Amino acid sequence: MNEMYDMSIVTHNYGVIGILGTIFVNILMLVRAKDITKYTRSMSLFMPIVMTVIGTVIFTGIVMMAAKHLEFTIENILMIMFATALIILENIRSKKLQQLDKSQENVFSNYKSEAYKIFKIEVLMVLAISTWMWI
Repeated sequence: MNEMYDMSIVTHNYGVIGILGTIFVNILMLVRAKDITKYTRSMSLFMPIVMTVIGTVIFTGIVMMAAKHLEFTIENILMIMFATALIILENIRSKKLQQLDKSQENVFSNYKSEAYKIFKIEVLMVLAISTWMWI
């Protein structure tokens, strides 16, 4: 049981690093984006990867909770809330992109500023919970 728990912690940590990595790749894609149609296409291909990484962290967290006999500590509850918030933020960002009126001029620059705000919140959330858990 201890081996499964230790392996889950390592996998969980790599998953959190993966979340940060996907957020930074998203930011890089947004910075480089010039055409809204190409960006929308690339996001439709990249979004499943983002959700898979978030799902990996959730799954390894579930395995660790099972190894601890489903103890709901404050840390576990906060991580569940953060994971839910990440999923909601990503869905908000995706829906805003899908609902853009592509015929308007400044719609993509407005979307970029809103997406940067969401990315900042996501990075701060992941760093805050990670710092708290690693200390």
